[in-house]
Amino acid sequence: MAQQTINIGSVANDGTGDPLRNAFAKVNENFTELYSDDAGDVNSVTGSGGLTASPTTGAVVVSLNDDSITQDKLANEFKTTDAKGSVSGAQTLDFGANQVFTATITASTTFGITNAEIGMVKDLYVTGDFDLIITNGKKVAGTYNGTVTNLIQIVAQTPTSFWYSVSQEQV
Repeated sequence: MAQQTINIGSVANDGTGDPLRNAFAKVNENFTELYSDDAGDVNSVTGSGGLTASPTTGAVVVSLNDDSITQDKLANEFKTTDAKGSVSGAQTLDFGANQVFTATITASTTFGITNAEIGMVKDLYVTGDFDLIITNGKKVAGTYNGTVTNLIQIVAQTPTSFWYSVSQEQV
């Protein structure tokens, strides 16, 4: 059934619009169609790359095809590097902005972390034979060796609590 439009006339009370009973009959018929034809309305949903609609149940299903998420579709926080260069003292690792951090520490250095969310995993590559501290960090494996490049993988347990492991290339 096509939508039924109520004729309201040209001006108020001019007698050219639908009588009240006819107008509400149209309202009821429009609502009956909407409530009884859920699946039929979904046929107007279109898309590609894994979007389908069931004409029987009206369920809309979104699925990802293999390899449909590519590197260029990822946010910068998952594919950029913050090359800090030579650092010392208090430094900040912005988890919301970068995936990889690099630094050469020239004195004892404390790395604080901002914009972390539970489960984020970030990489910190560090050289420099000085003390290194990760604020609210709990080391779970490895030993820092300042004479070589260290890979420190940091996992956000909470937005303010972190676990990390330290490793070096095996030669």
